[in-house]
Amino acid sequence: MTACFVTGTDTGVGKTLVAAALLHRLRRDHARVVGMKPVSAGGDEDVIALRDASSVDAPPALVNPYALAAPVSPHIAAARDDIVIALPKIVAAFASLRSQADAVVVEGAGGFRVPLSDTLDGADLAVALGVPVVLVVGLRLGCLNHALLSAEAIRARGLALAGWVANRIDPQMPEQDANLRFLARRLDAPCLADLPHGSPPDARAAAHLFIDDLEGLLA
Repeated sequence: MTACFVTGTDTGVGKTLVAAALLHRLRRDHARVVGMKPVSAGGDEDVIALRDASSVDAPPALVNPYALAAPVSPHIAAARDDIVIALPKIVAAFASLRSQADAVVVEGAGGFRVPLSDTLDGADLAVALGVPVVLVVGLRLGCLNHALLSAEAIRARGLALAGWVANRIDPQMPEQDANLRFLARRLDAPCLADLPHGSPPDARAAAHLFIDDLEGLLA
């Protein structure tokens, strides 16, 4: 069984692009591949992108157990909708997807520690799922600090950092290659892909940029 949890150094760094690209990449070796967005807030664009990249047409309640209306932090959006996000519901949906597919890619909301309620955050969700984590690093000023802190938080929860993906979201950022070399030295995990800036992002094209031995890192 292949599965991973995709998180990011921040919101807007390309988690959906990477998750969809991973799905396209995994379809080379697996007939049944499905994406999951446990918590969405403010629209279904991410969920649609994951569905389009999946080969399994799973029920919406499993793919996106919590679809919140407001485009704000999930804990605020859930409160507005009078919903309490509960991990058992998400874990049960994930288990059902695993029974229907050979590979599951789960996209988290926001950064690794985004609040889901007053007592839960994205890190708690990742621990509950217990799968390797892929960290999306959006290349912009501040990304080095965010990447190192995120990697530290992932490992502090006892999770495996399968690798990281560099996403060049800001074409005007200076010294991008120098930043990548620094991260390669300090993150102690393989760079799974270096995605060029693209508008609009193309998940199918990005799938071809991942390293060849990706499968062995996602278990």
